[in-house]
Amino acid sequence: MFEAAALTGSKPEQYAALVEQARALLAGEHDRVANAANLSALAFHALPELNWLGFYFYDGRELVVGPFQGKPACVRIALGRGVCGTAAATGRTQRVDDVEAFPGHIPCDSASRSEVVVPMFKGDQLVGVLDIDSPVLARFDAEDVQGLEALAQVFVESLA
Repeated sequence: MFEAAALTGSKPEQYAALVEQARALLAGEHDRVANAANLSALAFHALPELNWLGFYFYDGRELVVGPFQGKPACVRIALGRGVCGTAAATGRTQRVDDVEAFPGHIPCDSASRSEVVVPMFKGDQLVGVLDIDSPVLARFDAEDVQGLEALAQVFVESLA
């Protein structure tokens, strides 16, 4: 049975420990749904001040909700629409301090105030996005972005 260790130290040290835990949790498993489910649970319970954390997978046309932690979510998101669709379409991580100020934001959970969305690619193929929401304005900084990008990379590396 896997047991997560408590995160301590600076924010970069905490993310390094979380990435190490994620690698151990996903080791030897290549199923994307199983790994997304376990990784979303691990990170949601490890990181403070979150109200949603999960995956949207690219099906060749649009993003479709995958495993997550939080309230029910939007099922399908067009590329280029909202924070998730923008991250997927541009291939760049989106950090939004105030989602209400983001043009075209899709309010799946009205409690969400800030968000980070990390696009995930295997080679040059879009896999999907890792989406993290917080009820706190400006919850995420550059250190969070680096840590969440590293976490998303662990997921991509686990894929067969």
